[in-house]
Amino acid sequence: MDRPSPAPAAAPAAEPSAAIAPARWWRVWWRSLSPTRQDRLAALAPLAAVLMFLAAIVVAFWYLRVEEGEREQEALRRDVEYAQQRVRLRLLERQEQIMRIARDLSNQDMERSDFVTRAEGLISQYPELQAITWIDDRRRIRASHAAPTLPSGQLRVAGEVLRSGDAADTFGLARDLQQPVYAQPLAAPGNGEAPPLLQLQVPLVAQGRFTGVVLAEYSVDSLLRYGTPTEVLARYAVTMLDGHDQLLAGTPLPPRGRASPWQPWATRANQYEVFVSPVGNGLVLRAQAYRTSLGVVGSGLFWLVGTLSAMTAWMLIANWRHTRRRLRTQEALVAETNFRRAMENSMVTGMRALDMNGRMTYVNAAFCQMTGWSTEELIGQSPPYTYWPDPDHDVLHSKLRDELSGKQTVGGFQVRVKRKNGTLFDARLYVSPLIDAHGQQTGWMTSMTDITEPNRVREQLTASHERFTIVLESLDASVSVAPLGSEELLFANKLYRQWFGSQTSGHLQLVAQAGVLPANPSRAESMDDEDALMGLPTDTLTSARSENAEIYLPDLGKWLEVRSRYLNWVDGRIAQMVIATDITPRRQAEEQAARQAERAQSVSRLITMGEMASSVAHELNQPLTAISNYCSGMVSRIKNQQITEEALLSALEKTAHQAQRAGQIIQRIRAFVKKSEPNRTLADVQHMVSEAVELADMELRRHNVRLTHYVAARLPPVMADTILIEQVLINLMKNGAESIQHAGRPPARRSVELRVVPRPLEGQDGIEFAVQDTGRGLAPEVLEHLFEAFFSTKQEGMGIGLNLCRSIVESHQGRMQAENIYNGPEVTGCRFSFWLPLAQPADDTTNSVAKASSPRTPA
Repeated sequence: MDRPSPAPAAAPAAEPSAAIAPARWWRVWWRSLSPTRQDRLAALAPLAAVLMFLAAIVVAFWYLRVEEGEREQEALRRDVEYAQQRVRLRLLERQEQIMRIARDLSNQDMERSDFVTRAEGLISQYPELQAITWIDDRRRIRASHAAPTLPSGQLRVAGEVLRSGDAADTFGLARDLQQPVYAQPLAAPGNGEAPPLLQLQVPLVAQGRFTGVVLAEYSVDSLLRYGTPTEVLARYAVTMLDGHDQLLAGTPLPPRGRASPWQPWATRANQYEVFVSPVGNGLVLRAQAYRTSLGVVGSGLFWLVGTLSAMTAWMLIANWRHTRRRLRTQEALVAETNFRRAMENSMVTGMRALDMNGRMTYVNAAFCQMTGWSTEELIGQSPPYTYWPDPDHDVLHSKLRDELSGKQTVGGFQVRVKRKNGTLFDARLYVSPLIDAHGQQTGWMTSMTDITEPNRVREQLTASHERFTIVLESLDASVSVAPLGSEELLFANKLYRQWFGSQTSGHLQLVAQAGVLPANPSRAESMDDEDALMGLPTDTLTSARSENAEIYLPDLGKWLEVRSRYLNWVDGRIAQMVIATDITPRRQAEEQAARQAERAQSVSRLITMGEMASSVAHELNQPLTAISNYCSGMVSRIKNQQITEEALLSALEKTAHQAQRAGQIIQRIRAFVKKSEPNRTLADVQHMVSEAVELADMELRRHNVRLTHYVAARLPPVMADTILIEQVLINLMKNGAESIQHAGRPPARRSVELRVVPRPLEGQDGIEFAVQDTGRGLAPEVLEHLFEAFFSTKQEGMGIGLNLCRSIVESHQGRMQAENIYNGPEVTGCRFSFWLPLAQPADDTTNSVAKASSPRTPA
């Protein structure tokens, strides 16, 4: 609320003598009139004032009504364009999702069942989608899925041929243009007819050849309902029309009647329409304002305003004489003075007023609190002031002379101020001239702000920046920062300058070779003066996790681990920070460890075959003995001429079979023991388990242990090195047999069971291999160190078997564990199991990339 200024209250006392003459003339003229005329004029004056007041009210009401109409029309236009943008974005989002389905169909990455599943998900998620249909190049429907609300007359059945009409015409247009084409609805629904559907046909192009389209049909009513913002629907009657102004969706307002005399401002409904892209001119969005005139309520409001205006005029006339009373003016002046004093005392900025000679005439409460002196002690002081520090008198005298002479500093000036207790603080002073009611300068007003804390914070920030720079310069990693879309280098530490110099080429080389987002834009973008990344969602980009990669730089002869992250630079630009760490010693150590692991695997296989030597000899002795017996029998019977040709052929066939059996045993053992590089291929689980069981069965029979195995049917393949996985299985089965032998179990309880079944782990499909024996199990202290290198419970063991098994499994991205089997409190055996993930379609590519970018994990 505006308060009267104190200056007008003192104006009558200073009124010039020239203004007295008109007042005297008016009094003389008024006294010359008769009392009757005086009464008539006194009665007409309030009436004229009331009429002028009412006229002003009417004109103001008319002007406000016209301005309100213009504002309503402008608001309607903005809301309709905003709703059109929302509908357009919704159409573009659905178009992008349909194009993804079309791209997958073109690349033959999607089957019919996958198409139906994807279509069902989109239709259930977005209510405006009514049907999605896959049509081949012969216009035959391959697959289709529709919403439950779609009428049966608009359903498309697989196997049918696309009939002539709008859809067929749009099919030909999409085939010719090879671009997404919208089919615009041409007619509004009639009585009992199904509502028209907006069609989008996306062509399918495989290797430059047209193979069909994906047809998406939208409900115009659902598009209007869910695409238009709710606040727009609440304020306007929103409809969608076709190119012929026929209603497609929504309910328009009924036409308004003729304006009545009691509604002089009633007008037709405000409306605005705009075409909906990307459909084109065939789909129009129209909005009509629910209320564009005052109506009965507004007219009543007008008359109410008129009545109130008349009452206000009467009140003005009644209070006209009282407004001239001096008491009201004095009370207003006191209230205004108190208000201004309270406002000045509530400020934290110190205020000081000086006259033209530098004498202090006013200080506020904040100035007294800052300096510690009271108002009585400060008012009337002349320089030097008591709050001036003694060493700064000359400097402050000079600044005061500049202040009094009118030399003002735009940003103020900084000084030191002494408190009453002797302490000092930093302050910034701002000076402005004091002008009285007659436009004459009477002094200077100075505002003082305590800047001790900002100065302290600024010094701490400067020291912190220096410490931060020292830390970055002493890092043993290269750190560089460059803005996206520019070849400017914003920051580079000491190691970066040693490796690449002070140019951006090293930063760009690291970014390009590591495969992260390139820091330099295209040539077309570089030629543009505007920011090429304008509009990019920086919150999502800068909050993302950092990207890591390991690369080799031939120029430096080093392996580098490159970490990249995006950040907002101090000037608002998006910058990319790259940290490169020298990992050459680590890579060399990993390669050496890999070679040692390969030699350990070969040694482990030789040790395993050495332990199985007696079983191998027994296994080979059977076919060799059979061959010897067959040969001896044939020789004796030939000498006695007691053998026929058929018997001789049968004996020779049996001899050859036994020789093949011995050769297969030798070949299998030779392949197992042979040293080779890891070769991960798609491996059949059934064949791999059969090979391992056949090799391990010889060792288990030597220990008089029965081996049973179960492999689930139709197991998918795994990406594995079959020799290494067979080595793990043989080692686990051999350990189980030795555990049973040491436990001294009776024949009925001497068994080892191998089970291979599918089992998901952490949301990933895989296969579990489990070997269970009937030994004494493992002690708790043994379970804690079971898989550690060189830890063994055997007197003659070296402690590398289970450690190698676990390394082999983990190199295949698998997991391995061991646990005891209990029957109540009694341990009845031990169970070793490991899990391997299923082969993925992109495994070959992933493996090749992994071998090129990271050291091979030792088995």
